[in-house]
Amino acid sequence: MKNFKKYTLGLGLVLLLTSSCIDDLNIEPKGSAKSLDQLLQEQPTLAGLVSKVYGSYALSGPSGPGSTDTPGDDPGESPFLRGIINLQDFTADDMKNRWGDNGLDQLTTASNWDANNKFMRYMYNRIYYTVPQANQVIAQFKNFDVSNKDQVISEMRFLRSLAYFYLIDCFGKGPLLTEADLGSKELKEESTRKQLYDFVESELLDIENKLPQRLGYGQASKGAVRMLLAKLYLNSEVYIGQSKYAQAYKYSKLVIDEGGYTLAPNFRSLFCRDNDVTDAKNEIIYALIADPIVSQSYGNTTYLINGSLNDATMTALDYGNPGGGTNAWAGHRATKAWYGLFGSSPAALDASPDERAHLFWTNYLNADPTKRHSYEMTNYKTWTDGYPSIKFTNANFIGTVSPNSFAGTDFPLYRLADAYLMLAESILRGGGGSTADALNYVNLVRVRSKATPINASQLTLDFILDERARELNFEGHRRTDLIRYGKFTGGSYLWPWKGNVKDGASIPAHYNLFPIPLKALEANPKLTPNPGY
Repeated sequence: MKNFKKYTLGLGLVLLLTSSCIDDLNIEPKGSAKSLDQLLQEQPTLAGLVSKVYGSYALSGPSGPGSTDTPGDDPGESPFLRGIINLQDFTADDMKNRWGDNGLDQLTTASNWDANNKFMRYMYNRIYYTVPQANQVIAQFKNFDVSNKDQVISEMRFLRSLAYFYLIDCFGKGPLLTEADLGSKELKEESTRKQLYDFVESELLDIENKLPQRLGYGQASKGAVRMLLAKLYLNSEVYIGQSKYAQAYKYSKLVIDEGGYTLAPNFRSLFCRDNDVTDAKNEIIYALIADPIVSQSYGNTTYLINGSLNDATMTALDYGNPGGGTNAWAGHRATKAWYGLFGSSPAALDASPDERAHLFWTNYLNADPTKRHSYEMTNYKTWTDGYPSIKFTNANFIGTVSPNSFAGTDFPLYRLADAYLMLAESILRGGGGSTADALNYVNLVRVRSKATPINASQLTLDFILDERARELNFEGHRRTDLIRYGKFTGGSYLWPWKGNVKDGASIPAHYNLFPIPLKALEANPKLTPNPGY
């Protein structure tokens, strides 16, 4: 498992696409005191099951992009990563979708949310698919006597904790299932947000020192555990009503000081198809792996890239996509709440020294006015209203690559720049350290992208929120950030099409949580709706 990406794509994901997860768990323990590599050579199905849990965050099902592990859910719409982007970015200020699909339209306008929304159900279902899969592998590995089985068990406990983190963040409650519940037919009571929080915290603290500092690329390591702890603590006031900024500071700093990660010299390299082999890999702490041949999915970075392209105003081939209506989907555009942080006009974006200001397709100099995109999103369903984000691409950063309608660009779920900004925010919230430290880390992020460094008088919590937008938008963090700052619901901060109004409108406070899906409530009468739904 030294080269995790090659290993999983070469063996594990092939098995993933051809094996039945539940049936394959009927494996008899064999041998004793073997090495992990020996065990996986003798039990290749077990390797496939480990990979299946990893793959559950980006892939849809066992037989390619048209299959699904969550029966009844659309295989293209329902993968975990697609849900993260839909619920974190399209519900927030940075990104909007124009397709008008029932469910997605309500997300993109932050309006008319209810328990029937299929995209909220998809996320809930994916959480409760990943958790039992991790539980099964944990239980199975406990049957084997291998020298480092705690490593694999700890990886699975991290992946389970990551799924529960999204349950805490998005829904606030739900049944708490562990390997001890395997085989039980009894419906479980729902656990509170505090109970789920305490479980995830205890799990992560327990496995922190059972994982090495670094593992193979795309594999959960101590750095990934510490990032998740930092995020859990940073949002503790929202989740459990207790501030834990000192702990957020501690774990952000441990990632920075002990992880051995370094900022990629070029920001754009982080979002290219070769981000697993360029210097970008040294910044990425945990990635969701994509491969255009072996692990095709409509729900990994394929969704981000294809959804942001349209041959009518762009050249999809420039972004590693063959183009055409079935490949360039013409759906996603950023709003001025994101690109307005760099300038108040397309010319200002072009003139900005900040490389992140150039992540948007404006085409404002095109002689044909029908091909230009508008700064204002007067109608979110009009493709040329708002700027498509070209942050993610299926082209290589170095050299050329054959275009493909499926993405091979890995998704950097956690990366070092995020740790820098979390540390700075923790300092300003009283978690420890000095303002000088916070200023230094914010400027390291800015200078990497050739943005002008700021001085101490400019460093405020609101500035850090904006800097997180400049650096991390379209990476699945924005809704959580806005809620932490008290700016998601209500009317104190408005953005285009918030509340289904062009210039934004107040939305109710209960929108800080999504509704428990109706089908889940019907399936388990021990569950209760979230307030307001």
